[in-house]
Amino acid sequence: MADFKGYKRINFFTGFQTTADDWNDLVKYHVEKHKLHNRLLHGPGVVRNVLGGLKVAARGRADLSVEISPGFALDGEGNEIYVPEPTIKTIDPGDFKLPQTVYLVVKYIEELTDFVSYKANLEYKGHRRIAETFKVEAIITEPDIRREIEIARVHLTKDVKRIVDAKDPLNPKENELSLLYVPEAGIIGSHIDKAKLNELASILTQSKAVYSHMFNKMRILSAGSVEQGMNALDMLLRCNIVDERNLYDLFATVFEFQEELVTDVETNYPQYATKKEFASFKKHVELLQGMYKEKSFNQETLVNVLGYQKKSTENLQVIFGGKVVKKAVETTQKTSDEVILGKLKEKSDDFAETAEVEGVKLKRIDMIDILEKESEQQHKFRIVDAKDKYRTRQKLKYPDGVIVEDTGIAYEGGYAEWEISNVTPNRDIYMFMRMDYVHGGWECEISVNGKKTGTMVCEGEDRKFRWRNWPYKIPAEYVTDTFLTIRQTPNSADRDVNMFKLWFYQPS
Repeated sequence: MADFKGYKRINFFTGFQTTADDWNDLVKYHVEKHKLHNRLLHGPGVVRNVLGGLKVAARGRADLSVEISPGFALDGEGNEIYVPEPTIKTIDPGDFKLPQTVYLVVKYIEELTDFVSYKANLEYKGHRRIAETFKVEAIITEPDIRREIEIARVHLTKDVKRIVDAKDPLNPKENELSLLYVPEAGIIGSHIDKAKLNELASILTQSKAVYSHMFNKMRILSAGSVEQGMNALDMLLRCNIVDERNLYDLFATVFEFQEELVTDVETNYPQYATKKEFASFKKHVELLQGMYKEKSFNQETLVNVLGYQKKSTENLQVIFGGKVVKKAVETTQKTSDEVILGKLKEKSDDFAETAEVEGVKLKRIDMIDILEKESEQQHKFRIVDAKDKYRTRQKLKYPDGVIVEDTGIAYEGGYAEWEISNVTPNRDIYMFMRMDYVHGGWECEISVNGKKTGTMVCEGEDRKFRWRNWPYKIPAEYVTDTFLTIRQTPNSADRDVNMFKLWFYQPS
């Protein structure tokens, strides 16, 4: 079909007697049109961040074998190359005249399978399926992207004994794998949640204002480079081509410029470098660089990048000044914390990912299920130095009469501690703790990352409707990071504190 100037579809009608050729043309039409779409709307190459991205790595053995991770690619003809599981490729130096540059390529292959013949009529036979598979080859000619996709290359010496990963990926040496020439398939659009993209846009607006002030008004030249990096990222964001597959690489340039800014300020502006806000800025830059070098990119990484950049901008604004542009948003009538906390205190149904109280939208950022092993381990939940501690299972009523059965833990003295993540810095956190209200009348000191935030007070008791989701608000001033360590320390003598579940919300 690809050889024709146009495309013909099968047109069925009453009495149409189909043959095997007709059915094959039907399938071929759809295959060729799909390949046409791939050729015209997507550039050939490896699709990043799908499975293992077809990444080639040395196997750590004293031989010439490499491992290709699972992945997906498109060739120049529009064929889809799917590698579902890790593949080992061994290069035989006897196949080449060394020294020689060898190219590792992956090709789309079709194979006839499932052969069948009918004993009643031996003329009726053939393959029932065509397997769409792949082949990894080592070649010495420049890869032709129309029919093969390069996934690595390596310059082998005469005395080569093993292939290794490049110590410097940007400057691979002899017998080291080079991934510099791996083509990337073109993709349009973004898979990042729109709310996150809006948050990124807001952070870029704030950041550009501060770095521009530092460069233009205070003549800190290195700030100009950071501003340019932010401007470039902002333009790409407006073009709707910022996605998880490229966001961290785009930010990598910003991280490098921010590192240069740190060095510049420490060398030439010591009066600023000694401030605690600058130390915080420097720490956040180091953490961001560390995350990027680990190459472990996921939703948590995205949250951390946004949170750290926002906090970094606020630190610099405190030190250097500069008007931060506030994004205009529609405001709803302010609802008091008492209303929010009171409404959810007696909520009997499940705490969903989002909630709305009197027009205020809340987003659940984390949840801990007490006595559920995986949940406790994930949040590093622990109770330390308790005078007494016991497990409990209760089947009780909420004030609306709904009966809920749950398991939890009670403790007296010592303290309970846990970690939460997915936090947006500088926003209030509403914490709700399911507890048996028959054991009320206690107070607990709440600390976040080692800082006291206030006292959680549980007044009164209820012997009939015993379930409550006891609330506590962590003010935004103590929410300084994307992950927090929370400590609950009882300070009421001879009173045990019980907990069954913990939910955490922030205004969205």
